[in-house]
Parts: sequence; C-alpha cells; structure tokens
Amino acid sequence: MIFPDIFWALKRVKVYALIGESGTGKSFRAKLVAQKYGIDFIIDDGLLIRDNRILTGHSAKREKTFLAAVKVALFDEKAHRDEVARRLQSEKFRKILILGTSEKMVNKIAARLQLPAPGKIIKIEDIASQEEIEKAIRTRRIEGKHVIPIPSIEVKRNYPGIFYDAIRIFKKNPVPGVGRMSKVHEKSVVRPEYSKRGKVIISEAALSQMVIHCVDEYNPNIRIKKIVVKDVEAGYRLVITIDVPLGTQLGGNIYAMQQYIIENLERYTGILIEEVNIIIDKIIQ
Repeated sequence: MIFPDIFWALKRVKVYALIGESGTGKSFRAKLVAQKYGIDFIIDDGLLIRDNRILTGHSAKREKTFLAAVKVALFDEKAHRDEVARRLQSEKFRKILILGTSEKMVNKIAARLQLPAPGKIIKIEDIASQEEIEKAIRTRRIEGKHVIPIPSIEVKRNYPGIFYDAIRIFKKNPVPGVGRMSKVHEKSVVRPEYSKRGKVIISEAALSQMVIHCVDEYNPNIRIKKIVVKDVEAGYRLVITIDVPLGTQLGGNIYAMQQYIIENLERYTGILIEEVNIIIDKIIQ
C-alpha cells in the first residue's frame, strides 16, 4: 500500500478534532460540528460513525472498567485499530472528525488509524458556554450518563445492555416564514458498566512504583532519586531525577528510556502521559 500520508493526500482528506475534558459534552455536540463543517465521518470512543450508523469498531462504553474503556477509545488493541483503519481506507469521504480529551489523544488516535494529524482543532469551549459545560460535567459525575451521537435504535441493536434514554433535538427550518421543524437529530444516552461502579483513580504512589519498575527493567544501574507526578487536565506529567553510571550514552539511551516509560505506563494503565521530564543529577562511578 502507498504510505498513509500520500494515500490520504491523494484522496484530499481533511481531519478535524473536537477536544475537551471527559464529560464536557463533546459527543452531544459532535453532530452539530459535523453539520457545520460538512464532515462525513466521526470517530468517538472506539466507534466509526457515518450519519446515523455505526460502520465498525466497538464502543468504549461497553467496557466494565474505566481503564479498559480508555484503551478502547485510544484503539490500543491492534485488531480493533486495524479493523477501523481498513474500513476507512475502503470508504469515500473528504472530512472526518475525531473526538478526544486532548490534542495528544486525537493525534494518537489519528496515527493509530493511519490518518493525517488533525488540521483543525476545535475546543469544546469554542462551541459551548461555561454553564453548558458545567451542566454536562454534573450530569456525568452525579448520574453517570454518557452520550453516543447516534439514534437509539442503533445503540439498542448493538449495545442494548447500556442503553438508558434518547435525546431528540429539533432544528428549525432556516427558510423565513416556514414555522415547521425541518430536521430531528437523535442522540442516545447510555450508562456504561464502569460508571455504575464508581470512579477509578491511579495514585501518585502507584504511578511512581510503575516508573521505578520501568527504569529498573530498562537499566538496573540507573538510580532514581526523586519522582514528581502532576495530574494535569489531559493526563499526567512526570519529573524524574536520576543518577546515571559513567559511560552511559546520555543522548540515545536516556531518550529511549523516556519513551519506554511513556509507552509502558500508557499501555498498562490506559492513562495519557503528557510529558516525562528527566533530570540527570549525577554521573556515578
């Protein structure tokens, strides 16, 4: 096959992204964004959606744990991402919208599905008021409700166990003087199993232990002196202070270890690692 970048350039495909924290109403507004920009396809929580149908993929909402849901949303499993990538390559379209919690997440999804990086980033704050965002967050936290931007009949057919309710949005006919409603957008409200069980939080201590394990696996001679974990909007940032043995290649080896830590933490926890900063404090004999 042609290299992905050339393949999509020849097809003149443009990738859009809608980003915002979890529960801020991205899925609720995805169809409105798609309509505004004339977007054909939506990628949301592991699903490839066109119009009112699920074309392929499987929903993160069906997972029983939050971490498993994150992995599905990120297309972590090879069979899942290959299935969706193949379907995308066989379809004719010009525009696609990817939903995610951060630029890093949508870039990761695009790369895994062999799509170009998003050329236009839309933030939830650009299309929803602060009051609307806060209301969506309250609904998510208190009631555990999530939205899938497709009609209830499609969700009931594919994921009957998590269906909760339907939302119908009536859009007025734009022609002046015509009072009737011209179009109905229906979205499905679901309650995933993991939202019924409560929230899962990974502590700083647990992440620090995983970092220690990763460094020891990579090079047992490197000594960790300090680990600082920061919980940021889109994931976690780590600052690791180390002592390295004399003779260690400070360029290639340390950068490779940095990547090793990121890949393993993301693979085994499903969380997003925004940054891993490494400080070399001493060169030891």
